Amino acid sequence: MGRVQNKVAFITGAAKGQGRAHALRLAEEGADIIASDACRDFPESCPYPLGTEAELAETRKLVEETGQRCITAIADVRYVDELRSVADAGLAEFGQIDIVCANAGLIGLSPMLDITDEAWDEVVDVCMKGPWNTIRATLPSMLERGEGGSIILTSSSAAMVNAPGSAHYGAAKSGVVSLCRVLANELHLQGSTIRANCIQPTAVWTGMTDNPFMFGVFRPDLENPTIEDVKPAFAGLNLLPVPWLEAREISNAVLFLASDEAQYITGVALPVDAGSMQKAPGLP
Repeated sequence: MGRVQNKVAFITGAAKGQGRAHALRLAEEGADIIASDACRDFPESCPYPLGTEAELAETRKLVEETGQRCITAIADVRYVDELRSVADAGLAEFGQIDIVCANAGLIGLSPMLDITDEAWDEVVDVCMKGPWNTIRATLPSMLERGEGGSIILTSSSAAMVNAPGSAHYGAAKSGVVSLCRVLANELHLQGSTIRANCIQPTAVWTGMTDNPFMFGVFRPDLENPTIEDVKPAFAGLNLLPVPWLEAREISNAVLFLASDEAQYITGVALPVDAGSMQKAPGLP
C-alpha cells in the first residue's frame, strides 16, 4: 500500500473500462483522482457504447470508497480548453498534478477505403490528439511545480501488428508511441525529472471487446457469436494462453510507471500484451 501516497492523478476516459480501473488502482495506493470522460458516444466511428455520466459518477463513488478524494468532469479530449478546465479544477481542489493517464480511446474497424472522413477524424482525434491535448493541459503545472511526475499514454499492440481494418486506430496508436518518446526528450531538454512512457495492451476485457460488433469481427462465420465462441480467436492473438487481459492487469503496469519504482524509466513503450507483439508468423 501507499506506492503513490499523497500523489494526484489526472485520468481521461475514466467513466469505465481501463480508465476506471486505473483510477481505482491508483487510489488504492494512496492517490487522489481527477477523473474525466466525454460521456457521449461516437456512432460515426465507434460501434459500441462509451461511458456515461452515471458511470463517471460511479467511478467517483468507487474511488471515494477507498478513502481517497475524487473530482469528476465531463470533457472531450479532442478539445484542449475542456481539458484545461478540468486541470484547473483539479489544481484548485488538490493543489498539484503528479500522474497523468491519457487513457481515453475508441476503436472502429473498417477496410481503409471504407473509412469515412468523419470516422477517421474521430478515431485519430480521440486516440492521438487526445493524449497531446492531455499533455498540454497538465504539463505546465507539473513543470512549474518542479517536483517531477509521471505521464503515461495509452497506446496499443495495434500500433505494431498492422491488423487489416485498423488503419485509423493503428496509425493513431503508433503516433502515441512517437509522441511519448518526443516528450521524454523534450522533458530532458528542460531539465525536468518528469517521466513520459506509454503502455501497449493486447485485447482487454472492457466494453471495447465485450460487444456484438467485436464478437462479429473475431467470428464472422457465426450469426450471433457468444463469449465462448470468440475466446479461441482472441487467444490466437497472444503467446500466453489467455484470450484477453483484465483492465486491472493494465492498471498494475500503470501503477508501476506512476510509482517511484519506475523513477529511472522514461521514453519507453511498455507491452502489456501477453506476448502478442512478439508472436512469430505462422504460430497457431
